Amino acid sequence: VLLSADSGRGLTPADWAAIRFTVVQAFLSALFSVLLAIPVARALARRRFALRGLLVSLLGAPFLLPTMVAIFGLLAIFGRSGVLNDVFRAFGAAPVSIYGLTGVVLAHVFFNLPLVTRLVLQGWLDIPAERFRLAASLGIGNGAVFRHLEVPMLLRVLPGAFLIVFVISTTSFAVALTLGGGPRATTIELAIYQAVRFEFDLGRAALLSAIQLVLTGAAALVALRVARDGGFGAGLDRQLRRWDGQGAVPRMLDTVAILVATVFLMSPLLAVILSGLPHLAGLPDAVWWATGRSLLVALVSTLLVLAMTLAMARAATLRSGLAHPIEGAALLAIAASPLVLGTGLFVLFFPFVEPSRLALPVTAVLNAIATVPFAMRAVMPVYQKIESDHGRLAAHLDLTGWARFRLVDLPRLRRPLGFSAGIAAALSMGDLGVIALFADPQSATLPLQIYRLMGAYRMGDAAGAALLLM
Repeated sequence: VLLSADSGRGLTPADWAAIRFTVVQAFLSALFSVLLAIPVARALARRRFALRGLLVSLLGAPFLLPTMVAIFGLLAIFGRSGVLNDVFRAFGAAPVSIYGLTGVVLAHVFFNLPLVTRLVLQGWLDIPAERFRLAASLGIGNGAVFRHLEVPMLLRVLPGAFLIVFVISTTSFAVALTLGGGPRATTIELAIYQAVRFEFDLGRAALLSAIQLVLTGAAALVALRVARDGGFGAGLDRQLRRWDGQGAVPRMLDTVAILVATVFLMSPLLAVILSGLPHLAGLPDAVWWATGRSLLVALVSTLLVLAMTLAMARAATLRSGLAHPIEGAALLAIAASPLVLGTGLFVLFFPFVEPSRLALPVTAVLNAIATVPFAMRAVMPVYQKIESDHGRLAAHLDLTGWARFRLVDLPRLRRPLGFSAGIAAALSMGDLGVIALFADPQSATLPLQIYRLMGAYRMGDAAGAALLLM
């Protein structure tokens, strides 16, 4: 990408507009995700109720949900013919449009609000129970508890959460493709796609990819450096009990926050189910062929993720000098979006082979690369613990190779490997990025097929296919 970037003509006004829109929508997406997550996480930290654990688990669903499924659900609720506009028309109000900046930010908040809520909730749970016990014994009110205990925690957690959402939002291709796309709502990734697919200007696409890499890489580096200690000291691991927020007004505010977040996050999923069920049995053959391709890509991608993660975690654990370079290589996949990597591969392959013939293999490889950082965070700490606890005994018994992996490593790695495989399969099945750059009509995956059905206004078939993908 860097060697192919054509800076001779510089950036056009349209390119600068794409850069500005990318930064603005990512900033607003991160800001609203963080601001809305604070009351929801605080309510979940203070309240205990039936099915609370299930609700916290369900809040994680949108983050793993295939982008096209979520967009279809959001259109069913907030689109021109959606539930919200039907209510507005019934009361004589003007309908609202989900397209452009509003829709892009709304979709990113839908995806990232659960992630930020989980991060902030963990920050609340990390405050030692003894601090709340001391606050209660001193008789200080809700405002003082918030000021002296919760604000320092938020100042520690929120900058990192903000930057994580910022990075995710700058590399979100499918959202911009479906809900943006106009001259005033084009992101850098969408401009890269247009430069490759419609203008075939690989030099300009590479230049935009380099700018995207610098933008996301800088934000990712800042995110890694902002985390700092909360200064609360150690606790005695008592069960957290809250004496603050027990009045009628705090209870009502917490209940409203939880209900609003639940309705906002679950209603698009319910809309996909209700609109897709009647059309599931009559889906066209193209959808089923696309499903088979998606399953194949997801299987190959998952096997690649497990192989790469095991090799990298083992090398980083057994060879301490390689630990930081290997972890840095894994983190590069967060900074470089699949579309940027896809552009680089497109430039490499084009002189030798028609890129569309490699659409499915390239999609599987790049989906695997994008998932390795998540898998590494799950597998590497366990691998390090295995080596610390059992490495010397295995070496003393001369237990090496397949025998060591089968008897010592695999039984302890089964859970993190299973988690990594699930993440890899889900993200690969739902990806609409690389395949859009490479695919011809005969190599569409299920997310791309849904996008094409929506573009052809075959909304019934798109609803059935979205339910199938979900």
